[in-house]
Amino acid sequence: MSFKFVNPTQTKSWNALQQHFEQTKEIHLHNLFAQNKNREQELSIVNNDFYVDFSKNRWTTKTINLFAELAEELKLKENIQQYTQENQFNFTEGRAVLHTALRSTKKEIILDRNNIMDAVKKTKIKIKNFTDDIINGTQKGYTGKTFTDVVNIGVGGSDLGPKLVCNALKYYKNHINTHFISNVEGDATQEILNTLNPETTLFIIVSKSFGTQETIKNAILIQKWFLKTEPKKAMQQHFVSVTSNFEKAIEFGIQKDNIFPMWDWVGGRFSLWSSVGLSIALSIGFDNFKQLLIGAEKADQHFSTTNFKENIPVLMAFLSVWYNNFYQSQAEAVIPYTEYLEHLVSYLQQAEMESNGKSIDRNGNRITYQTGGIVFGSVGPNAQHAFMQLLHQGTKMIPTDFIGYCTSLYGQKEHQDVLLASLFSQADALAFGTQGKQVENAFKNFEGNKPSTTFLIKKLTPKSLGKLIAFYEHKIFVQGILWNINCYDQFGVELGKTLNQNIVQQLQNNTEDTALIKFYQKNK
Repeated sequence: MSFKFVNPTQTKSWNALQQHFEQTKEIHLHNLFAQNKNREQELSIVNNDFYVDFSKNRWTTKTINLFAELAEELKLKENIQQYTQENQFNFTEGRAVLHTALRSTKKEIILDRNNIMDAVKKTKIKIKNFTDDIINGTQKGYTGKTFTDVVNIGVGGSDLGPKLVCNALKYYKNHINTHFISNVEGDATQEILNTLNPETTLFIIVSKSFGTQETIKNAILIQKWFLKTEPKKAMQQHFVSVTSNFEKAIEFGIQKDNIFPMWDWVGGRFSLWSSVGLSIALSIGFDNFKQLLIGAEKADQHFSTTNFKENIPVLMAFLSVWYNNFYQSQAEAVIPYTEYLEHLVSYLQQAEMESNGKSIDRNGNRITYQTGGIVFGSVGPNAQHAFMQLLHQGTKMIPTDFIGYCTSLYGQKEHQDVLLASLFSQADALAFGTQGKQVENAFKNFEGNKPSTTFLIKKLTPKSLGKLIAFYEHKIFVQGILWNINCYDQFGVELGKTLNQNIVQQLQNNTEDTALIKFYQKNK
């Protein structure tokens, strides 16, 4: 990259933010709203079908202005401009970061003197033709039966993204049932296989290297199950792959035409927009998959063209840094008020914690300030009866994102009113507590002043979902610039993989190196 990597805590802007924090840290949200009756309007953003309320956070317009100055000092604008062009943001692995190209309508994005949009367009056409044929029944299984089930075999980004979207958009699904296998636990895989008919099931093996241990172990188990009843040549109709290692996929028994590409410039946790989303396109149809991409591009356009003070993902990142580095809050909660987004938190845990769980900065120096954050959460009413007690009356300050939709997909308006009333009341209770009200005793006192951001979205559609996910992606990018870290490598995952290989050999070779392994070998 052509930009100088700067320790944010050594800047004038960071020092100004620290002084501002010392002056305002005790101010209560109750008082901020009392002093400014227009606070919600002034600190909320309307972006087409999105209304994002930032007002119930412990900041002011001055805080935002100071963060904007920090962003300018750290060249955030220039970094955003580079984000959608040839870049090397993942410089530790020598890779570009261009997942935004997967949903771009640009005709040309040059990387290493090649227009990568040619390959993106060609792959989209291939996905469309393949999924149309499967859904319409033009392409059938080996025995001439139409497909009824699709199984996505992957782990991490090859599982979490597609699983999130397929579940979130099941209102829009067609007749095909979609299943996900990620855990290397053979029992879990077998439970899914027990529900399937090999004659009507399509399997998608998703692994960039076609060597990911969990994925390939599961693929081999499934292959053996399939070949118990079907001839080997039947695999050509029932197994496809998303990978960059065509040779290994072909060696496994997959026909070359049934291999969909993956590229080095797309990180796994940002790959659902690519061929990794094949299971999505099969579940909801290519037209809806395309709408998902359009929604994400709308978020990209907002992010790249809107000034920092009105930029939704930029403000999301500002808040995250504000709480993490100044208030020393180490966790963030995400609470969607819809069962459709039950897998959102798992997806964001990987996206945020794998990206920003770093202790070495981009200069190779040990970091002396906080980075990353612990992401947790659950679906709305369930969260209220589980961990919200800690948020309301516990000793920890945990900023929270609430996500709700104005419209019930099935027209259940009465239920939707109750659901959204729960969302709004939780945000109000966190912010204001029992301030100004008389309570019976200390046990029923709520201090309030607990921050939250509310995302109110008109309707859950493929387009609005794509937009929401992309906003969180861009939040992660901005955090990385402000913290001076590389969001796009994940060396922390590799050590466990290396140790795993050694221990597998010990278990299989009856090497009793520890009491734990000895106990396992005795009882397996």
